[in-house]
Amino acid sequence: MTRGGETLASTSENPLIGPNDLRLGPRFFDMSEGYSKALIKIAQKAATKLKIALKQGVYAGVLGPNYETPAEIQMLKKLGADAVGMSTVLETLAARHLGVDVLGISCLTNKAAGLSKTPLSHEEVSEAGKAAGEKFGLLLTTLLPELAKRYENV
Repeated sequence: MTRGGETLASTSENPLIGPNDLRLGPRFFDMSEGYSKALIKIAQKAATKLKIALKQGVYAGVLGPNYETPAEIQMLKKLGADAVGMSTVLETLAARHLGVDVLGISCLTNKAAGLSKTPLSHEEVSEAGKAAGEKFGLLLTTLLPELAKRYENV
């Protein structure tokens, strides 16, 4: 999720730590548009065509593998996060280092700790992911040809 392509990386890790290979990208690179606004626009258009609601916000990446505590959720909310997860951010950093345009689409599978009356469970997350699978597949089937058009002459 992004708000104008922003991401909040708070994983305490970075896949680019260590010696930098300049063939792959510069040591320091701009992340003010971690997720491509142009690709977001294409995804929104595809979702609208399918009557699928896509929301945008700031995605906070945490290290995991445990679910966050209610205090961590409150802290991340105060920092501007709209959603929290254990994936996506590290992969985005690596791709942006390579100069790749990134489109991030996340399926939110549970309410964060402290926001639900029931404890978090991996089963709940797995079931929500399975339930979203058909709609997500439909979105990708519609979206991928549109993305291919954008890059066919590159």
